[in-house]
Amino acid sequence: MFRILGVPLPEKAAVEVLTADVTEIRPLERRVDSVLRIGPPGGSGGFVLAIEAQGRRDPDKAISWAYYLSYLKSKYGCPALLLVVCQDKTTANWAAGPFHLGPEGWTALSLHPLVLGPVNVPVITDPDRAARNLALATFSAITHGREQEATAILEALARALNTAAPESIAYYSELLEIGLGNSPARDIWRNLMPRTYFPGRGTLIEQTWQEGEAKGRLEQAALSVLRVLESRGIPVSPEVRERIMTCTYMDTLGYWLEAAVTVSTAEEIFVHGG
Repeated sequence: MFRILGVPLPEKAAVEVLTADVTEIRPLERRVDSVLRIGPPGGSGGFVLAIEAQGRRDPDKAISWAYYLSYLKSKYGCPALLLVVCQDKTTANWAAGPFHLGPEGWTALSLHPLVLGPVNVPVITDPDRAARNLALATFSAITHGREQEATAILEALARALNTAAPESIAYYSELLEIGLGNSPARDIWRNLMPRTYFPGRGTLIEQTWQEGEAKGRLEQAALSVLRVLESRGIPVSPEVRERIMTCTYMDTLGYWLEAAVTVSTAEEIFVHGG
């Protein structure tokens, strides 16, 4: 059969029958740095763009990239492209592929990423120019993040983002921090970047948001304790209110909430859990 098809096959080959089920039964975390849908406003068509920052050659990466594109095509029902952003020429040349997936001598699938790198992305150190094209300025900061101009590029982008819409600040700040990886440029950016939230992968923006989320949960729990006391007609002094509202331990607030249902005075809740 393989001879008819023209597919190379060893003269002596062992054939093993495997399960035909290709369903993934284990939840695997697969995360792309950014995914954009690009197309006409309010209409169908267009394509999906997956953006990946790549700091070095990785022989296993082509498999992941092919999976991303297949998944995005299936999920959104439109063509998918991959954009790889690199910080050095060697990695950029490798990332351009093409990557041929299949047995030696026969290509079942060929992957052709789009690539941005220090060779084809300009250095942008002018804040006005960065403000006119935030996307290009962000990719300039990523691709030239290891060069001497990195600080000037980041400063220009930070000034440009200070006047941008909140959604743009969040998106480009997060994309840049992921793209810079664990580099000195990332530390510089953390000192420059606006403090906003965008769901990501352990970046400073996400950490700041998570701290805000934790504070919000503590506040809601404290308010619940006060509401229970007040609904039962139990007076709450300013001192008790302040102690409840400034508590920073969720477990303690949980104990106080349970106690608030049965205590006779507000001060009694402090006997429970601190």
